[in-house]
Parts: sequence; structure tokens; C-alpha cells
Amino acid sequence: MIRRIIKITALALSAALLVCVACGCSEADKVNKNISKQADYFECERKITVYNAWTDKVIMEVEGYMSISNNDNNELVCTIKVGPDQYKKNYIYLNKFTMYVVEDITGTHTDPYHYKLYFHTNILPTIEVKP
Repeated sequence: MIRRIIKITALALSAALLVCVACGCSEADKVNKNISKQADYFECERKITVYNAWTDKVIMEVEGYMSISNNDNNELVCTIKVGPDQYKKNYIYLNKFTMYVVEDITGTHTDPYHYKLYFHTNILPTIEVKP
């Protein structure tokens, strides 16, 4: 009976050790996962800068509390929180001449619904004004 208890205990400890070793999560992995989770809950303020890699010029910048992901259409999807229950969704098309950098700028603004979108272009868009 005692041998059986020892075997079961040894087997349980071996299984627990195997699970711990298989995880192999470093502190950096845990921190990265936690920061990504915070961003998905709109708790991290970010700034995305999109560059034209061919001309080395900034195309656009987006700032705010946002969650980002890539979709199957080669687009960067930015979902931004702009109010208590209000969100905006922007798509940034990516190709071989565009690249982006995401910065965590948490703590630089006090407004939790801070949102800015800048287009850097020399071409002014046509605007139609109706009275």
C-alpha cells in the first residue's frame, strides 16, 4: 500500500515537473503577454508611425489607447477607444514599401480617450463643404 502511494506521488511530481519545464516561460515572455493583454483592454497608450520604406518618409501617425492586429488582407487593424463605450477602427494597408513602428507612450497624456490621426502628405485632399 505504501509503495503504491509512493509511486502515485512520484508520478504526480514528475507530471508537475514536466508541465513546468514544458512551459519554459521566461519573465520576459510573461511580461510581453501581460502588456499585450493590457493593450487589448485599451489600458496602454500607443503611437503607431507608418513609414514609406522607399522614400524614408513618414506617411501617417496614430496615437491613442488602442489594440492592434494584422488581418488576412495584409492590413494593420487599429481599434481605438475614444469614449467610455465608443471605438474607432482604422485599417493601415501594408505592402513591400511600408513599415510601421509601435511605441508604448503610456503616461504621456491624462485623457483616457486621447486620439490623434495624422496623415503626412504633400497632396491636400479635396474637401466638399455644404452649407
